[in-house]
Amino acid sequence: MASTSSTPSDPSISIHDDTAIRAVNKRYEGLVTVKTKAIKGKGAWYWAHLDPILMKNPDTNLPKAVKLKCCLCEAVFSASNPSRTATEHLKKGTCPNFVSVSRPNSAISPLPISSLPSPPSNNNRKRSPQIGTALKSLALVESNKYCDQVGYFNSGFTPKGQDLVLSGGKDDLGALAMLEDSVKRLKSPKASPGPLLNKDQIDSALELLSDWFYEVCGSVSFSSLEHPTFRAFLNQVGLPCLSRRELSGARLENRFYEAKSEVEARIRDAMFFQVACNGWKSNKCCSGEDNLVKFGVNLPNGTSVFHKAVMTGGGTASSKYAEEIMWGAVTGICGSGLQRCAGIVSDKYKAEALRNLEIQYPWMVNISCQVQGFVSLIKDFSKELQLFRTVIENCLKLANFVNNASQVRSSFQKYRMQELDYTGLLRVPWCKCDCVKDFAPVYAMLEDVLSCVRVLQMVILDESYKLICVEDPVAREVSGMIQSEDFWNDLEAVYSLMKLIRGMAQEIETERPLIGECLPLWQELKAKVKEWGARFNIAEGQVEKIVEKRFRKNYHPAWSAAFILDPRYLMRDTSGKYLPPFKCLTHEQEKDVDKLITRLASREEAHVALMELMKWRSEGMDPLYAQAVQVKQRDPLTGKMKIANPQGSRLVWETCLSEYKTLGKVAVRLIFLHATSSGFKCNWSCMKWFCIHRNSRVGLERAQKMIFVAAHAKLEKRDFSNEEEKDGELFRMVGCEDDMLNEVFVEAPSV
Repeated sequence: MASTSSTPSDPSISIHDDTAIRAVNKRYEGLVTVKTKAIKGKGAWYWAHLDPILMKNPDTNLPKAVKLKCCLCEAVFSASNPSRTATEHLKKGTCPNFVSVSRPNSAISPLPISSLPSPPSNNNRKRSPQIGTALKSLALVESNKYCDQVGYFNSGFTPKGQDLVLSGGKDDLGALAMLEDSVKRLKSPKASPGPLLNKDQIDSALELLSDWFYEVCGSVSFSSLEHPTFRAFLNQVGLPCLSRRELSGARLENRFYEAKSEVEARIRDAMFFQVACNGWKSNKCCSGEDNLVKFGVNLPNGTSVFHKAVMTGGGTASSKYAEEIMWGAVTGICGSGLQRCAGIVSDKYKAEALRNLEIQYPWMVNISCQVQGFVSLIKDFSKELQLFRTVIENCLKLANFVNNASQVRSSFQKYRMQELDYTGLLRVPWCKCDCVKDFAPVYAMLEDVLSCVRVLQMVILDESYKLICVEDPVAREVSGMIQSEDFWNDLEAVYSLMKLIRGMAQEIETERPLIGECLPLWQELKAKVKEWGARFNIAEGQVEKIVEKRFRKNYHPAWSAAFILDPRYLMRDTSGKYLPPFKCLTHEQEKDVDKLITRLASREEAHVALMELMKWRSEGMDPLYAQAVQVKQRDPLTGKMKIANPQGSRLVWETCLSEYKTLGKVAVRLIFLHATSSGFKCNWSCMKWFCIHRNSRVGLERAQKMIFVAAHAKLEKRDFSNEEEKDGELFRMVGCEDDMLNEVFVEAPSV
């Protein structure tokens, strides 16, 4: 971490070397990240041909520099400016193995009107031929200049003359070009304005266009379809215009019923399923605080389909109201076969509603979303750990002072530009924001302060700041914080823990684990928190108590039962058998397994299920099938090792473990359940559009259909992100790449 001393001093050689090594490693990892994203289509073209390599000192075997290697010819270059390297080595032909494909020249359009012979005139007024020639040339020069820019035509020659001053100014050039275009059309009336497409091609193109419009769901307004530029584009490519009425009427109806029929067929085909609902948290998408709760259906084969979206109105929905909405969704999907619903997974705070439904309908397993459980842990630390409260208060005081004191703000912006190549203020939570409940803006503030260690040190060493300290006690207090090593250590500790938990929550949301993975996930979290405490010398007692309290609050007996029944968690003993991991459970969790299996089995078969559980505990599973279920392969996108046969756990219970008839029925209904409620995500535009039409029956019905079509398309592609997240990732990636390209490292000469 950066030094916090109040006066500049020369660092020791070892510290300098350590800093340089960290900088080189950071540079290398950053370039690898940029290249990885570029390969996925989110970066510059040249990363397909350039590889970052880490050069090591032959004497110490420590990193000393980062280089770029051309994949085509093995040449090695400095990594200080990849863009320039790509231009000079690839585009300019230095690389012997790189072939650049140039675009064909655009077609040459007819000559402009000014070059055409004038029609005979009956006007008796005479004009000097020199003046007429000059005007003709001048018009041609200026119209060519404009038309080359807008793409109307290219002239085949360059006439002599001076710029023509038209009475309407430069805007007249567009009118002149349009006039030229009209002449061209009159000369060739049969010429098509765009490509000639047959009816099938037109229908197919419009179908794709309408699908895209529905899938972005609110990001593009219906009015945009009638925008002149968009209509000109359709005309240019040979497509007829799409009307708002057509897209919001017949086409939407057809697309909706097609998607609806497909969803209903899939649900009918499944023996059982899980209902997932998320969106209970207020979104504030329009004038009130509205909740748009989305209901989906998780099928045993690993796929998910959309059911409906429900607007619950402003404010916080009561537990009883939430229970009614959830049960209404279940009955709407199941009809009379209520036992087909194996359970519900829901986000946020509806644990009471989930428990009540589970008590009324004992065949169901209702759980809370793991993402919310992990996020709530950060709130627990903010409430119960004094270290969190102290760090947040100190950072708020520091950030508000730096942002609001004009002289300090100017110095901060100057040094931030000097050190980090960008200006701006420290992000601070909104004054009405509850820092305990909403940790996202707090996290951003801590991140900003921590990234500006060097900048803040330079600010307090500035002569202008020293003068402020004479009269302002807050300035002296802030100066003391910035110079305090304890302040920075505590800040780094809090930020690291928030980042750890936040990272695990994001990974859970992305990976969408099943219920059997809940116990291993919490064990992993506990181990990481313990390592964090040891790293920052934080007393274990209170931290462990907070984590354990949140674990018990989220815990469901089905976690333990699924962990025992899922073959992917079987453990090989000394005799070579693959047995369920009972030794990983506490005594209470073992009891939970028995109770849950007894509840899920029918009353007549409960004792049989327990006998089969004893057999499962002692005999386990055939080693060959156990290994087949547990085999992993590397995901080409993330590089992580993942289960190669995700449905294997359920399928072995239905095939090679068929002797466990009663226990098998419980197992297959249990181990497929999802531990998260994440599914289709509405973007902000979609939410606002839904809110606007909530008081119109026709408008609300149309919004429901739009959301259904969009959700169905996204779930088909297993796309659980939204457009805002993708745009944010793109801009973060571009900024990251720019930062890396601008970094300058002192490197040895290229090899």
